[in-house]
Amino acid sequence: MWGGARGGGTAGSDEKVLVRPRPPTAPHAERPIASPAVRLRAKEAGIDLRQVAGSGPAGRIGHEDLEAFLAHGPERARGGGRSPNNEVEAVKVVGLRRKIAEKMALSASRIPHITYVEEVDVTALEELRAAMNKEKRADQARLTVLPFLMRAMVKAVGEQPGINAVFDDEAGIVHRHGGVHIGVATQTPGGLMVPVVRHAEARNIWDCAAEVTRLSEAARAGTASREELSGSTITITSLGAMGGVATTPIINHPEVAIVGVNKIMMRPVWDGASFIPRKMMNLSSSFDHRVVDGWDAALFVQRLKTLLETPALIFVGD
Repeated sequence: MWGGARGGGTAGSDEKVLVRPRPPTAPHAERPIASPAVRLRAKEAGIDLRQVAGSGPAGRIGHEDLEAFLAHGPERARGGGRSPNNEVEAVKVVGLRRKIAEKMALSASRIPHITYVEEVDVTALEELRAAMNKEKRADQARLTVLPFLMRAMVKAVGEQPGINAVFDDEAGIVHRHGGVHIGVATQTPGGLMVPVVRHAEARNIWDCAAEVTRLSEAARAGTASREELSGSTITITSLGAMGGVATTPIINHPEVAIVGVNKIMMRPVWDGASFIPRKMMNLSSSFDHRVVDGWDAALFVQRLKTLLETPALIFVGD
């Protein structure tokens, strides 16, 4: 800058002198965050911790960061102590996995889905299920939610036969079935299979439970026959404890409906005076919107809700 100081000229001279600015003082480098043990190890290895990138909270340097620096040098340190993984594994989609992919693509591309999610209070159902399991015979299968849902579906489709149907969209014909053949989506080591409980309308709740158990075991063991894996008219899909809050199930083509079971969770429910703990479960159900209107879909799910929330109704007429 230009200042007013006088130079070494004659007295009274107006000569101006250029004063060069001082370079700014470099701030002290921040002290790296590390434990005494890490500092000692770095000192013994001759490593300046300021060159090491810490992967811990607030950039804290750990022993693994020192090891990465020793193994890969500062390049890896600048990458945050992590090395990129550029591996690509090519997995050919063949066999059952390919068939599943083709069927899912067919269902998603040809069927306009409408998904309806409803909350169901299954507190009474769970109490009844526990009591029935406690009293069951040794030769009877343990009851899960599925047999109750199957029997509820039998009653509901009896009132709405258009839900228990398959749609031949090429011929433009909906085939409404009297027999309720319920497919149960089952995860197996080879992929998703759908064994079929035939004529659920002719089975009591214990028969439904036994058949679900038998078919699921056969599917997982790879011994299920072609007949046992085909011919369903409506499907149930469930992820058990991992069922999530809601799902958007894909219809098992050429059926027109699929009922998805989500996990049971304890939730506070307002009873008009206070919040009380109740066991709640969502049903996530999809319908073929070409042949099932939204009103009919909602009516069907609401009927299932009524039957599951008042499980004694499931047994009326059995």
